[in-house]
Amino acid sequence: MSAAALRGLFVALLIATPPLMLPGIISDSSQITVLVAIIAFMMIFIEYSSTSPSFIEFRDAPPFNRLRFIALLLMVFGLSAMVHEQSNPSALTGAVNNLGRIIGHTLDFPYSPVRLAILMLPQNSDAQMVETLRVGAGLTYFISIVTIALFLIAVRFLSWPARSGAFNVWVNLPLFDPTSGGDVLYRLQRDARINITLGFLLPFVIPAVIKLAAPIMDPVTLDNPQTLIWTLSAWAFLPTSMIMRGIAMSKVASMISDKRRRTYASEETDFQAA
Repeated sequence: MSAAALRGLFVALLIATPPLMLPGIISDSSQITVLVAIIAFMMIFIEYSSTSPSFIEFRDAPPFNRLRFIALLLMVFGLSAMVHEQSNPSALTGAVNNLGRIIGHTLDFPYSPVRLAILMLPQNSDAQMVETLRVGAGLTYFISIVTIALFLIAVRFLSWPARSGAFNVWVNLPLFDPTSGGDVLYRLQRDARINITLGFLLPFVIPAVIKLAAPIMDPVTLDNPQTLIWTLSAWAFLPTSMIMRGIAMSKVASMISDKRRRTYASEETDFQAA
């Protein structure tokens, strides 16, 4: 229970990071932030203190969820530091801002996710807002790429998830119903392809959809620091999470396929010996 409480505390601190780093800028939504942080703490505490999971996948297969949490924390912290630099510059926020500026300008080329993210802004946006979005989008997208690369290394070279012990498919995939029809192996492979494809396309599709919907609805405004932080974090984190889930499900499908192959080979050998 202490480990579950610690995990819940970390998630609550993540949600509270923008108001804690920007107390003079974000003040009107502090009560809502505290409420959301408490709800998140309770959900994580109940989930990890129970014997069987209910909605968190790969709970017993580290470092899947740890990588996702660290990635989201770095995104939120980096964006908060970027906003903090504009009003109260410091050595740390300046270093984060300079790093984000280098990455943002490097990734800002035609048809890149960063360029498309900038197109979400209205036509009359000032240069400062465009630069802020370029820096934030570049920083979060870079963190996304690094997170996926680290998870691929864990899968390919560190024998994830078998390295941490016996892997229970049904415990680590509580949202996957094995009885809904069809071969489990085929469905895992299909879901893996869908998640990876959607995760790759979302950074391109989301800005395009928002831009196309601008004539019939209010354009996206990111003047509020909290809106900017959470919008860019979601824009980069959701595709990252989907791609990681797809890679994980593909690995699980590969493990099931290998297990079946060994079982069939063993049964055939026993039959021939008999």
